[in-house]
Amino acid sequence: MIGIGWRRNLAGMISIGDDRIQCLEIVPDHFLDSGRQQLAELSGRYPVFVHGLSCSLGTPGPMDEEYLRGFKQVCDACQPHWISEHVAFTRAGGIDLGHLNPLSPTRANLQTIASNAQELQERLERPLLLENITSSIRLQGDMPENEFLVELCRRADCRLLLDVTNLFINARNHGFDPQRWLELVPAELVVQLHVVGYQLDGNGRYHDSHDQPLQADLLELIGLVMESHQPEAVILERDDSQARPAEIIAELEALHAAA
Repeated sequence: MIGIGWRRNLAGMISIGDDRIQCLEIVPDHFLDSGRQQLAELSGRYPVFVHGLSCSLGTPGPMDEEYLRGFKQVCDACQPHWISEHVAFTRAGGIDLGHLNPLSPTRANLQTIASNAQELQERLERPLLLENITSSIRLQGDMPENEFLVELCRRADCRLLLDVTNLFINARNHGFDPQRWLELVPAELVVQLHVVGYQLDGNGRYHDSHDQPLQADLLELIGLVMESHQPEAVILERDDSQARPAEIIAELEALHAAA
């Protein structure tokens, strides 16, 4: 299945319907205060997945109870096939940092994330996928990142949401081969992909701004991942409020062609 992340600027296009949109990903933060009836309607038309932003699985100690309650209510409203969260932390010292922060691949962090991931999966009563993120530097720890993710899934009894754009960006910025990285990740672990175009700054650094169209070299890697790991779903994450429906449809067509 190939689909898109629900965004307010795309709601009209989604409501009209298009054969190239085969599934939807919902961010619970967009529906914490309202829109439950809309969620029910969307889930009646599309397979739905719910993608958390603020569980802060890498933060030791209890998770944010208020956010978990809202996350659960969103899931109850749309009955997703699975939920997902990031291998990251968004809170430290009781402060909401406002963005995703990477963690070193250490055994201590492995235990913290696995414990929180197990709790999240149990409390929301849905299968959980964990997503890789970007890092501005290549963090060192007790094992390589891909080995860390595989062991994390084993300990937490969950699988992966592989963000191919994040993998591409890290590979370019930190100088490693993404295909070699993928060789250590069993195909059965990868259930879903995230994709969106990257941004290249004046210093030759790659960034995930979530607002760029898919580029040819990135599409090539996406196609290779589709072939080698055969995910169940691919979600285009276009957060650009200026993106026209025709542009989104063209990208979905490119993903269907890559598949």
